Amino acid sequence: MKLLFDFFPILLFFIVYKIFGIYAATAVAIGAAVIQNAVFWFQHRRFENMHLITLALIIVLGGATLILKDKTFIMWKPTAVNWMFALAFIGSQFFGEKTLVERMMSHAIEIPQLAWRRLNMSWVVFFIAMGFANLYVADFYFVAHDALTAAAHAPVAADNCATQFSGRLLSLCQTTKDAEEQWVNFKLFGMLGLTILFMVGQAFYLARHVQDEESTSLKEAEQEQGS
Repeated sequence: MKLLFDFFPILLFFIVYKIFGIYAATAVAIGAAVIQNAVFWFQHRRFENMHLITLALIIVLGGATLILKDKTFIMWKPTAVNWMFALAFIGSQFFGEKTLVERMMSHAIEIPQLAWRRLNMSWVVFFIAMGFANLYVADFYFVAHDALTAAAHAPVAADNCATQFSGRLLSLCQTTKDAEEQWVNFKLFGMLGLTILFMVGQAFYLARHVQDEESTSLKEAEQEQGS
């Protein structure tokens, strides 16, 4: 349920994009991020740091997209968010008594300290990898858009290819539009799917260490009874 709540702005972005395009979707995503933080505050009387980081970056990069009419900024946003998360998690590895992942989950589960630190570092690696994955997919759009701009000898909006171009320019424009849609699809389905897979792997990791912890506690109790 929390995963769906975290992906709420991305889901709205996807739906609005399919109907009205990327600029309207960006504006809606900004509003959705504001609502997300407001709802969380009313439920818990506090803000979640991850939501605040996402809100700040979508306001800055989404705002730049809307003001400058440049899709590059919003396409960089998932990478910026994931790398900011990675910095926060790796910082907690060296500062403070508990890592971020332990602070978030230790109320529900108990595992050895070393296991918490390893789990925290796995999130760091995951966030870094997600940032690069986003750039990899977005780069198809960047390359296609640069080729279209060079061929047209001017900045081009690839939203209505058939009404603007014909021949080679039409083909380049359609390639650019397809690459943009590919990135939008990855932003929802790809990132959500990868996150779910990672969390399933995390669940197996936690289960193994919880069993180890229970076995250790049982042996200690038996030893105490025997003595």
